[in-house]
Amino acid sequence: MKLDILAFGVHPDDVELGCGGTLLSAISEGKKVGIIDLTQGELGTRGTILTRFAEALVAANVLGVNIRENLKMADGFFQNDEVHQRQIINTIRKYKPEIILCNAPEDRHPDHGRSAKLVSDAAFLSGLRKIETFVDGISQSAWRPKYVFHYLQDRFIQPSFVIDISDHFDRKLEAVLCYKTQFLASDNSEPQTYISSPEFIDGIKGRAILLGKRIGVKYAEGFITEKILGVRSMDAFVQNVT
Repeated sequence: MKLDILAFGVHPDDVELGCGGTLLSAISEGKKVGIIDLTQGELGTRGTILTRFAEALVAANVLGVNIRENLKMADGFFQNDEVHQRQIINTIRKYKPEIILCNAPEDRHPDHGRSAKLVSDAAFLSGLRKIETFVDGISQSAWRPKYVFHYLQDRFIQPSFVIDISDHFDRKLEAVLCYKTQFLASDNSEPQTYISSPEFIDGIKGRAILLGKRIGVKYAEGFITEKILGVRSMDAFVQNVT
């Protein structure tokens, strides 16, 4: 299946938090969208591999994505090396996305920045035909996405652009809250964490309002690009109400 957008997250729930509204918007426009989780989030304070897998499946259904896969890299210990790059290259060539969304280039959790560089490097290498990859013994053809964009996470980084998600924010939040072991967690058998408090969810909403205000809409998500973007017409810009 060829996808229009492939979103990578190093941990299950990263994609929902960082770009869930954007994926919902794209899906509403008829685009084919997929999610790739790099790890199973096995080092998380709360939850288990099984509970997080189940939560990710429910969240994927809420979003309505076409595929969701987990590459089962080692949470906390994966590296930006040839072995892991080849896993990403194989996945990119499998789904041939036009756009890749991935983790923030620098963040509170060290996995986020390392994942961002891993995916960005692999996206470039995926376009080199002399790098050979195979699926079931069949050679894959080279494929390089047109764009790699990084979504914002815990730390605020000035975005290169923002996307209006006003019509989709409630559904995004519904997808986030599918991770019942992680957010608004009422189970006191495990330690409370930075992300399990109500204030964390308040912060997600506040960030979306802040970014929306930048372009005169209710809610938005921000992205960072490593290359200059071009538009075909002035009509492509969202009017900012001042």
